[in-house]
Amino acid sequence: MGDTFHDPSDHVRTTLPHAGRAMIDVLGWPGYSLLVVGMVAGIGCLAAFGTGHDRQGLEVAVVGVLAAAVGTVWLLLEHRRIGRVDYQWQQAHADARQKSSTN
Repeated sequence: MGDTFHDPSDHVRTTLPHAGRAMIDVLGWPGYSLLVVGMVAGIGCLAAFGTGHDRQGLEVAVVGVLAAAVGTVWLLLEHRRIGRVDYQWQQAHADARQKSSTN
């Protein structure tokens, strides 16, 4: 697959070039981690509210919402970056793609 840091797509595959992208693309890992932090904070928020700790529950809820929002934005930006990389690769290898489609 080559350099997965700059180009996480598997251009050798013809059917699923983005299979396993969440594991291959290390630049997306902080976004996934922030989503996990947001989910854990959401559970902690519910537990705090359930035990009568309203102030702590509100603080944890704010942390969870912020973490989930930042994680979502991170993943959206990473998705757009991968789209640009794929487009650049397709433009650079247009002749190889046309040869493979005629075979």
